[in-house]
Amino acid sequence: MVHIPFPRRLNRAAYGINSILYQRGIYPPETFTRVQKYGLTLLVTTDPELTNYLNNVTEQMKEWLYKCIVQRLVVVISSIESGEVLERWQFDIECDKTAKDDEGPREKSQKAIQDEIRSVIRQITATVTFLPLLESACAFDLLIYTDKDLAVPEKWEESGPQFIANSEEVRLRSFTTTIHKVNTSVAYKKDFAS
Repeated sequence: MVHIPFPRRLNRAAYGINSILYQRGIYPPETFTRVQKYGLTLLVTTDPELTNYLNNVTEQMKEWLYKCIVQRLVVVISSIESGEVLERWQFDIECDKTAKDDEGPREKSQKAIQDEIRSVIRQITATVTFLPLLESACAFDLLIYTDKDLAVPEKWEESGPQFIANSEEVRLRSFTTTIHKVNTSVAYKKDFAS
């Protein structure tokens, strides 16, 4: 697993990450702007440093996804004060490696893919109603689980899984593309007694 420390366009993963960061209040609401995507109004960051970071991460992920070497993307939210992990948004990625063979990828319309992505983003937004309130300032980390023999890019570092002790987990909808299936869940600390 690779941990990307914080230092052109957004892809699907970046819209989900932006949604989580906005919905959970990791960055101030005034640092987001509205954009139309997937038939939804989404909020994306206007913070130049965060935008650059997310672009770098998602561009690298696109390359790895194409090569079928990513198994999971995790957005970890932790308390700045204590360092305790409070939420863990997990996107498990299954790759159909036969899609690159002579048979080609399975057929699926762009509309069907976008409908499924829209459902997942709506669920991310809806989770705010049942997740515990984040009462202290929080930060986020991104973890990308890859094949073990993958060389870690410069400025990235190896990391542990950052699991949550005493957690609850909620599974969200999955979506599929012509090559990948993505299962989504969020684990959160039962008691935020901090």
